[in-house]
Amino acid sequence: MPAPAFPDHTLESAPDAARRSMEAVVNKQGHLPAAVSRLATSPQLLDGFLKISAIFESTTLDPLSREVLIMTIATRNDCHVCVAMHTAKLTALGADADLIAALRTEAPLPTERPEAVRQFTLAVIATAGAVDDAALRDFLAHGYTPQNALEVVLGIGAYTMSTLANRMTGAPVDPQLAEFAPAPM
Repeated sequence: MPAPAFPDHTLESAPDAARRSMEAVVNKQGHLPAAVSRLATSPQLLDGFLKISAIFESTTLDPLSREVLIMTIATRNDCHVCVAMHTAKLTALGADADLIAALRTEAPLPTERPEAVRQFTLAVIATAGAVDDAALRDFLAHGYTPQNALEVVLGIGAYTMSTLANRMTGAPVDPQLAEFAPAPM
């Protein structure tokens, strides 16, 4: 049950400034995710997240690398909604089940290139962006570019925003994603 401060808005009950963003999500996904209905309490946060996540999706990082980054943030920040959503995305991308399982448990990944982006993401967070030369060299040695390094920062920003907001609002996993939800603790 959401805290009264974070109701499950509908298109009719949401603040006017949130409705266009909500409608765009419904048109894209075919339903209104609970996380979006709660984030609508702040139209600016909802709009900002949707815009920054769309920008992140347009980066030169390949789709698997983007999802590895997102899952790294989601598990680190214990966002069950994001873990479910991005497990579904990884599954749709055809990601290996062992890779998905490792991401969900914050374990080292079974392949080097995805592990390099996971490690670099964690290094950027741990150092507040002041990664040492060795961390950057290792990331670049796996076929990533200096542009990709900065795109990692963009992804961290976008998905830190959503994971913290989803946790604050107590957003539940939607029924469409139930099969991908983390096991309750």
